[in-house]
Amino acid sequence: MAKLSYYTQEGLDRLKDELQFLKTKGRADIARQIAEARDKGDLSENAEYDAAKDAQGLLELKISKLEDIISNARLIDENHIDASKISILSKVQVKNLKMNKEFTYTLVAEEEANLKEGKISVQSPIGKGLLGKEVGDKVKIDVPAGQVEFEVLGISR
Repeated sequence: MAKLSYYTQEGLDRLKDELQFLKTKGRADIARQIAEARDKGDLSENAEYDAAKDAQGLLELKISKLEDIISNARLIDENHIDASKISILSKVQVKNLKMNKEFTYTLVAEEEANLKEGKISVQSPIGKGLLGKEVGDKVKIDVPAGQVEFEVLGISR
């Protein structure tokens, strides 16, 4: 059974745009590379042809995965999110108690995660550890570097 994922409109649109790009320009580029390599003669010893065919296989795999993700995507209605508990699309202000530093994260689907933008996946250790918590809660989360303790300072949409 395929895994359902929840997305913002922006995130879902970005996935659809990427899929459209891969199906049009991506496939056209690969077809051109294959045609150029084929024109160079004997295909049995043509490394360019083999590389282009491999790239075609990888492109088709990526297209297939994106189609699967999009078919199992569900749009989140941000108006129905309970802001009293941390859930997907919650904007969370937390304090790392060991470092005494505050961080703000938005919990998003795995494909939308971007740490530079402050978006972390609900599938990440920190994302999983924060889900369901409320303001004032302290939580210890196991991360690859050890254990981190956070205090939830605020939740918003």
